[in-house]
Amino acid sequence: MLSVALGTLRARRVTFVGSFVALALGVALLTVTGLALASSLDAPHRAPERFAAARVVVKGADTLRVATPIGTRTQKLARPRAVPATAVAELRRLGKVTLDRTFAVRAENAPDDLVGHPWPVAAFASYEITSGRAPRTAREVVVTGTWAEPGRTLRTDHGSVTVVGTVADRGFEHAVFYTDARAARLAPRSTLLVVAARPAAVRSALRDVPGVQVLTGDGRRLADPDPDRDREALTALNALFGTAGGVTAFVSVFVVASTFAFAVAQRRREFGLLRTAGATPGQLRRTVLAEALLVGVLASAAGCVLGRYGAPGLARWTVDGGLAPGWFRIRGHAWPYGAAFSAGLLVALLGAAAASWRAGRTAPTEALREADVDDRPMARGRLLCGAGLSLTAAVLLLLDDPGDLLHRKTYVSRPMVLITAVALLAPVLVRPLIRLLTRAPARLPGATGLLVREHAAAGVRRTAAVAAPVLVTVALTGSLLGAVANLNAARAAETRARTTAAFVVTPPDAAGFDGTTLRAVRAVPGAEVSATSASAVYVLEDGVALIRSEARAADPAALAATARLPLASGRVTGLDDGSIIVNEEWERHTVGQRVRVWLGDGTSRTLRVAAVLRTGTGDNGVYVTPANASGAAVDRVDVALRDGADAGAVAAGLRAAVRASGGRVLTADQWVAAAHPQTDRTTRLGLLLVLGIALLYTGISLVNTMVMATADRVRELAALRLAGATRGQVLRLVGTEALAVVAVGTLLGLLVAALELAGMWRALRLLSAPAPVRLPWPAMGAAAGACAILAAAAAVATAWPALRRGAAELAGVRE
Repeated sequence: MLSVALGTLRARRVTFVGSFVALALGVALLTVTGLALASSLDAPHRAPERFAAARVVVKGADTLRVATPIGTRTQKLARPRAVPATAVAELRRLGKVTLDRTFAVRAENAPDDLVGHPWPVAAFASYEITSGRAPRTAREVVVTGTWAEPGRTLRTDHGSVTVVGTVADRGFEHAVFYTDARAARLAPRSTLLVVAARPAAVRSALRDVPGVQVLTGDGRRLADPDPDRDREALTALNALFGTAGGVTAFVSVFVVASTFAFAVAQRRREFGLLRTAGATPGQLRRTVLAEALLVGVLASAAGCVLGRYGAPGLARWTVDGGLAPGWFRIRGHAWPYGAAFSAGLLVALLGAAAASWRAGRTAPTEALREADVDDRPMARGRLLCGAGLSLTAAVLLLLDDPGDLLHRKTYVSRPMVLITAVALLAPVLVRPLIRLLTRAPARLPGATGLLVREHAAAGVRRTAAVAAPVLVTVALTGSLLGAVANLNAARAAETRARTTAAFVVTPPDAAGFDGTTLRAVRAVPGAEVSATSASAVYVLEDGVALIRSEARAADPAALAATARLPLASGRVTGLDDGSIIVNEEWERHTVGQRVRVWLGDGTSRTLRVAAVLRTGTGDNGVYVTPANASGAAVDRVDVALRDGADAGAVAAGLRAAVRASGGRVLTADQWVAAAHPQTDRTTRLGLLLVLGIALLYTGISLVNTMVMATADRVRELAALRLAGATRGQVLRLVGTEALAVVAVGTLLGLLVAALELAGMWRALRLLSAPAPVRLPWPAMGAAAGACAILAAAAAVATAWPALRRGAAELAGVRE
């Protein structure tokens, strides 16, 4: 059996090279994404930075802990608590206490991410003066790096200061150090402090203070800026590579199975001759499986090698694009190789076995007849599978939870079911689509249109196999990009409908507006001002799940004057210090009900539900009064016009009021566009990664399948030449037929994308966030155009060398 398989591999080199290429590339992609995913599961060890030289660091409570019947549930607090003053007094008895204060600093011609600290804490990061001296007065500062020299005057949002010294940049922050007294006035609240005492004594002194953390050793890293950035980066990377891996696995399995099935289907004449010569169905199947095993082992091994060299390039691209932190590297994990090799071999065997089963069941004379015309292109098992998957896709579109349909994992994975269903049913759909597309060309003078129609309709398996990569390409492009575009449109429409203000004023950074700026804004003649702050509210649902909801703190009357909230029940003006506005996703969402919540600083409150918002696309959060968001900085000011007020005069007054703080004054439409851009850079690059890997593979597979299909038609091309067709006419016929097949795949992909986006449209309507269905026509057109160029070029390039021989010589070519 092995010798027969080897002989067949030599005799049908083009067919098996095509199968080898498809499988090797598929395994390579699986290896690349597997290695990237494995490397995103752990981060390198990071040592303490800001407090590396401190002995003991005390951090105020920054985690909410709630006891439940199944254990303690935790969430990060939106506003960490300061270390209690009584605890600080107790610590001072143990040793010197140095309070840390961190606040944003904005300065002209300076880095955008400046942070202020008191000078005494500089010693704990081992900062040493490199030029100048330490600050002594409130108007003197020391800066990190070389962007400012001693003697330079800086105009900041906290007043003008003079740089009197510099320290070496440590790489983790751009700091401005003030005197201790000045820093205390700028940031009265401190959540970190350093104690010059034994750790055991500090823990003993704080044992009765809930939530306070005593950090020593590597634990001091938790006091660094954004200590969870590595974990958050890993979570984002894991989700990105998981999504890319899932799409890659689907596309790889889909294309490889299709290619192997087509390779076996090409050999119907050969199988018929073997059956006529006495071969049993079992012998045919064992031969095909032996061939698939040989190709599968070699191609899977080659794919693992290719993936090993391709994975570092993917890692560099994600780092350069800002999708991954600078430390991300591909590490030496073994399991991705084993998983990719096994998957490739399994898919090769399954793809060949499924196609060979029908060949083994076909009678000898019937096999010879089917070798010329696909008169029964659809096997019963394939029809049942296609129908079953179509029903599954319909159920997912119509009966699934509308909220789930808007999640990225759902709208990325769900199209795969429908794509597979349409691909399985493609042989039934191909013939009517071909006849529809070629009806007009077939009536034109000349035989090209008629021949294209008859050739494509007669070779249904070949047409379906070539159309499959096009189907995947167009369907994925339309579904993924269309889903993001429709969600963006729905969210922008929601925001626009909620905003009735004429202007929205935003601060330059997360520090928000100070009291002086807010008073100046409120003093602008003709302006109705609603200043709101970002916070969070936590609720225990089902008694076991601690859920965080984003919240905004607002004055109810001002909010009602500048916003039109999507209320399901209740009134905005019913909000007060003892109540809350929730949305329909909350477990308790009936007006008048009382619900226990934890505020952004962890304070427990029982509040009455004053109003309920519709679910929408997920941006309808929670509203509380400023009293229930203590300390939250104002990060947005909505401004409506009073009766008779001039919009231009109000806008000029607002710009003057926020000029010193660096705030921006936007019209409502400008703010909606800025708050909800079409697609942010990270999302765009993530989609490019997911789609790019899949579409690159399907493009190569399209060329590969087209080469296999065209090389198998040497006798057919010879018959045309013997009938009097010129070499140019045959090449035009081959190219036109390739374009017709691409058009079939494009229509099938368009059908999948339209159905998927129709399901999203339905979900948005159910969530009270309707938006018109938007198909990404430019992207889909570009994908289809690229497929057309690749398919036509591959078909013509494959046919050209064969046509250089004479017609009689072509007719004598043996398969």
